[in-house]
Amino acid sequence: MKIICIGRNYVDHAHELNNPVPKSPLIFMKPSTAMLMDGKPFYHPEFSQNIHHEIELVLKIRKNGKHIHPKFASDYYDEIGLGIDFTARDIQDQLKEKGQPWEMAKAFDHSAVVGGFVPKPQLGDVTNLEFSLLKNDVEVQRGNSRDLIFSFDYLVEYISKFFTLQIGDLIYTGTPAGVGPVKQGDKLVGLIGELPLLECEIK
Repeated sequence: MKIICIGRNYVDHAHELNNPVPKSPLIFMKPSTAMLMDGKPFYHPEFSQNIHHEIELVLKIRKNGKHIHPKFASDYYDEIGLGIDFTARDIQDQLKEKGQPWEMAKAFDHSAVVGGFVPKPQLGDVTNLEFSLLKNDVEVQRGNSRDLIFSFDYLVEYISKFFTLQIGDLIYTGTPAGVGPVKQGDKLVGLIGELPLLECEIK
C-alpha cells in the first residue's frame, strides 16, 4: 500500500507559502508507517516546533493499473475521503533551502491521518466537492475540488505513468490555503460538505 501525495495543487496554497504554481503534479510519498487511522490521537513529535495541518481530499484506489488511459481514470477509484498531511514546516524550510528531499518533514510516523471514505455515487459531482477543517470548532481551511490545478482523473492518469497503482493505494490530492500550526490539546475535525469524516486530537 502506497500513500501518494500531491503538493501545491491549489493556487492559493502555493501563493500562501510563496511557492511557484507547478506546471505538472508535484509528487511525494509517505510510507505505511505514516498512516494514522480510526481517530487515534496524533502525538506532537519532539523534533519539530512547527507542525502544520493540511486537510486534503483522498482517493482510494480500487484496482491495479499502469499507464491508465484518461477515459478510464475515474474507474480506478470508487471512494473519496479526507486526510491530513501533517508537515514539519520548520524542517521542510531547512530542507528546501538546501535543495534536499522533504521526507523528514512529510513522511515521519503518523504524518498521514486518514479519516472515513464515502462511495462516489453518494457524493454526487466529485468535481465540485466542498471540504473543510475545523480546529477547536473554528474553521481554518476550506476548499473545493473544482479549484484543483490537476483534477482527480488527471492525477490517476499521470501517477500511473511512473508508479503502478494498486488496490488500497491512497492519493492525497493537495491542500487549499489556510494551513497552520497545531499544538497539544487542539482538536481537528474534517468535513466533506456537512459530513464529518475525520477527527484527530493533538497530544
